[in-house]
Amino acid sequence: MRFLLSWAYAEPVRGQVDTGYLDAATDQMRAFLDAGIRVYPDFHQDLYSRWLFDPDSWYTGDGAPRWAVELGDYPDESCGICLFWGQNITQNGAVKAAQHDFWHNTHGLQDAFLATAQQTMTYVRQHLSAEQFAGVVGFDPYNEPFAGTYDSGQTSRTWERDLLWPFYVRFRARMDAAGWQDKPALVEPNMFWNANIESQKHVGGLLDAGTLGSRYVFNTHFYDQKAISAILMWGKAADGQYVTDFGTVRDRAAAAGTTAVVSEFGHPLAGTVSDKAPTVLKAMYQALDSRVKGADWWTRPAASGPVLSGNQWQWDIYHGRHHELMNGNPDKVLTTGDAWNDEDLSAVRLDDTGRATLRQDARLLDRIYPGATSGTTLAFTYEDRSRDGSTTLTWNPVPSSLPNVARLVGSGQYGLHVWRSGSGSAPTELHLPASFPAASTTVVSDLGTVHAPPAYTATTPVGVAAEPGGTGSRRLLLTDTDAGTPHYALVTNGATAPSTALLTAARGELAAWAAQRIGG
Repeated sequence: MRFLLSWAYAEPVRGQVDTGYLDAATDQMRAFLDAGIRVYPDFHQDLYSRWLFDPDSWYTGDGAPRWAVELGDYPDESCGICLFWGQNITQNGAVKAAQHDFWHNTHGLQDAFLATAQQTMTYVRQHLSAEQFAGVVGFDPYNEPFAGTYDSGQTSRTWERDLLWPFYVRFRARMDAAGWQDKPALVEPNMFWNANIESQKHVGGLLDAGTLGSRYVFNTHFYDQKAISAILMWGKAADGQYVTDFGTVRDRAAAAGTTAVVSEFGHPLAGTVSDKAPTVLKAMYQALDSRVKGADWWTRPAASGPVLSGNQWQWDIYHGRHHELMNGNPDKVLTTGDAWNDEDLSAVRLDDTGRATLRQDARLLDRIYPGATSGTTLAFTYEDRSRDGSTTLTWNPVPSSLPNVARLVGSGQYGLHVWRSGSGSAPTELHLPASFPAASTTVVSDLGTVHAPPAYTATTPVGVAAEPGGTGSRRLLLTDTDAGTPHYALVTNGATAPSTALLTAARGELAAWAAQRIGG
């Protein structure tokens, strides 16, 4: 869970941290942590601050407190001819000037932010138990950084090198001082470094930061602006639509000597382009799983690359139930979307009984994925069979060259994880969706082949256990006892009481396939 924090609420008066706000935020984090959900806080901002905007403005923002805006002599905000909220980033003079001031530490703005960040992190650590704090995986220092305006002769790359990266180094020092030494900073490059519209792209990606190592995670966002625009991409997304875009993320993280997280991705669920959402989001989840499109995966699994972590934007239980004054204006009460920029990307809402209800296909959202690999992931794929209306989207069918595997899977969902064992003793963990009850789950692995896997024990090579937190979620645990050896596990819900002969035949096909396509 990427947990958003607000500088404006954390430090409403300069130099005074609001412990009431921090207590409420920590209490919400605690609820996630106690449910077994790992958390990383994010000091969020959009368009720098809501206090830049006039009460009757078409737009608003969030982030910096009022006192920070009042320090600057900013022009009256105006986006000019803007069809989209996000155009304010590059067209609104007030937004650009305020961002420029922050990165140059004008009026000591950055110093104040960092001091508040350290106090926030100290408070969170001190008000969580050791077990709860262990579930906090790191901190996202700043959402979607952008220069505002570049200095004379400055480029996106030199701005990252000379201003953005030194800020992250300073934030990292504050994390250490707050007792977060063993947790990484999840650092974002220039927000436009991987834009898929060439006119928006800025060269970047923290290219001059050197080897980041385990103290930093390469943290980025991805939205298909062409698909969102309605006119730059006609039709819907297809198999492999984003494997190149997400492959770029993998490559940049590898070059920086660290791992990556795509901490925002999504697509509008209402409006003129919402019909693309089922395919766009399936293609994004597919690209998180593997850098090989479905049609090629069975012949090129070794090119999959690491599985990327990600957080879909967004999960807003107040969707459709907001009642918020836009820029404090009682004549502009926002009740729909996310109620600050009227985006509508929430995967969830509350129904009339107060029950959380999905607005998207559960088959897409509740997925098999490797939560932990004992060694190194060599290849992974998941065919979710999610729907676009009445159409089942099958982008990764089992090939006819594996007839018994295809028969076992049938029209069901399946995941296939291939890994090389390490030297540790902990099992590999795969999350099991609700659509995989133990009685309907079949596992075919070199570690063991079983229908309706039993409860996990230390001597069970293939078993099922509860996810931490008591939410009812489950995981498949796969235990190997060697090091440096490739292993595979196919998990499917497509078969009802498969015969021993079918399981044996499917295992033989997968063993031959793994030896040929993955190797030793």
